[in-house]
Amino acid sequence: MNATTNWMNGVIAALLGIIMIARLRAMYQGSKKMLIFLVVIFLAINIVCGAMLAMGFEHIVGEELLLYGIYECTYSYEHGVQRLIIMVWILNMVWEVLALCLAIWIAIKHFRELRGPSTACTVRDCFTVLIQTHVLYFAIFVAASCLHIGFLSRKISDSWSLGAETYYGILHICSVVQKFLLGPRLILGVREYHAKLQANCDAGTDIASMVFQERVHVSTSNGV
Repeated sequence: MNATTNWMNGVIAALLGIIMIARLRAMYQGSKKMLIFLVVIFLAINIVCGAMLAMGFEHIVGEELLLYGIYECTYSYEHGVQRLIIMVWILNMVWEVLALCLAIWIAIKHFRELRGPSTACTVRDCFTVLIQTHVLYFAIFVAASCLHIGFLSRKISDSWSLGAETYYGILHICSVVQKFLLGPRLILGVREYHAKLQANCDAGTDIASMVFQERVHVSTSNGV
């Protein structure tokens, strides 16, 4: 179960990375150079992380505990495994920091280049939505990463106190929010903005057509 959970987390992290690459490619107007750069960095980090996880799983030892007359299964890390897990999280943080910096840089660049009042507002609003969802996702990811790294401490992982259980619960909440709530919001936020923009455009077209028809009716009634 522990191995399955960790591999699932790796697959979900890879899927979120693909979503991030698609967002950044769109923000950089489909630049092939940026796409190649992101794919190379993404593959390098994920290949290294996958190799480290595979090495770490070979040194995880299952244990059986007897607590208050109830048998429970648990696991412990052998020497060196914790360092591999910490390196995996650090590499993932490097990828997220790189993605955030690229997103903020291109957003600032576009804000400076925009001049037209109508088009500029639309593009500025779109980039604002992209940055807001990205920053919120990044903040929760950093919190979850720090909690995961802290949980590798023997004082926390081997403790059965109320504080350790609370820490473990907060860690799981942050992980779920980051992967299954804020991750999909990276797509849904843009789709909602696009739908709202399309609705506003359709409403503006309907109003314009109504005004045009009204003017035509008035002119024909006067016989002009």
